[in-house]
Amino acid sequence: QVQLVESGGGLVQTGGSLRLSCTASITIFSFNSMGWYRQAPGKQRELVAAIARGGSTNYADSAKSRFTISRDNAKNTMYLQMNSLKPEDTAVYYCNAYSSTWSSVWGQGTQVTVSS
Repeated sequence: QVQLVESGGGLVQTGGSLRLSCTASITIFSFNSMGWYRQAPGKQRELVAAIARGGSTNYADSAKSRFTISRDNAKNTMYLQMNSLKPEDTAVYYCNAYSSTWSSVWGQGTQVTVSS
């Protein structure tokens, strides 16, 4: 059973920063791509940022220039560095990983709350 465990969420003031981590129970080379999604109350889950096995990245417009996705292959961990946080960034953030073997795997989510 593949598991993804997120950490790093919390409460931060507007303009602050947080770094989310997602650690996989297997080597992240196993995944074709990994990404961060978020879901705010009453809204659909949306993609924030993704990184492919080859290292290419893509971001939601709302995350560009403020968020950075990265990974440490040796630690089997993906990160999301979030700077200049806004109240509208408040959501549960989920880690996702996709492979042709495991299909789509989700973490349990971590709450990010940005106070105004």
